[in-house]
Amino acid sequence: MQKSLSFLSDLAENNNREWFQDNKPAYEASHEEMIEFADRLLNEMNKHDVIETPTGKKSLFRIYRDVRFSKDKIPYKTHWAGRFKRAGADRRGGYFYKIGLDEAFVMGGFFGPNAQDLLHFRNQIASDADPLRAVIESKTFKNTFGELQGDQLKTAPKGFEKDHPEIDLLRYKQYIIRHDFTRKQVNDSNFSRIMSDAFKEMRPFLDCMTEIITTDLNGISLVQVRYSS
Repeated sequence: MQKSLSFLSDLAENNNREWFQDNKPAYEASHEEMIEFADRLLNEMNKHDVIETPTGKKSLFRIYRDVRFSKDKIPYKTHWAGRFKRAGADRRGGYFYKIGLDEAFVMGGFFGPNAQDLLHFRNQIASDADPLRAVIESKTFKNTFGELQGDQLKTAPKGFEKDHPEIDLLRYKQYIIRHDFTRKQVNDSNFSRIMSDAFKEMRPFLDCMTEIITTDLNGISLVQVRYSS
């Protein structure tokens, strides 16, 4: 990870296209190191989940920023990040990772559920929130992820009462969890395994939310109905 962190440090001080072009070999070395890391990470993750993303390289986001509609015209990100997709309609939720100079973390969950899925989440949680609460209130979850995260409404969503007993969960527009790493962990030669272990700890949450989104209020599977084609 040293090549990548060193390159990011230099880039943060020289974030312009001229410097980037003059130091293209350093970027390519950093990129290659991150590809190798992501490949190792993918190999570790496939030991405890089934990942659709075919290679580590495919998981990586580009370092180039899209500045077309941004007031901030700095051309390059000063971190590396990527995303893995779980395979199959019965494995919902996504994995995200970020490695930067000031922070390194993983996130998992449901980052942008469409209106239909979000309403389904809310209806299921309103009907029976016990399975989800059992996960997010467990000691292991709190020690690893703290609490549920994600954008929330300031008030109750349409169709739900403000004083609903599960209103704290119903206000979420995203259902996300996050775990941060220390710099010592990032510099560890086994960081890909350390990161994979954190992703593995997300499974109870992802599996619970998958159960919610793929069954109806009677517990009947919707996978064949909603995802067959």
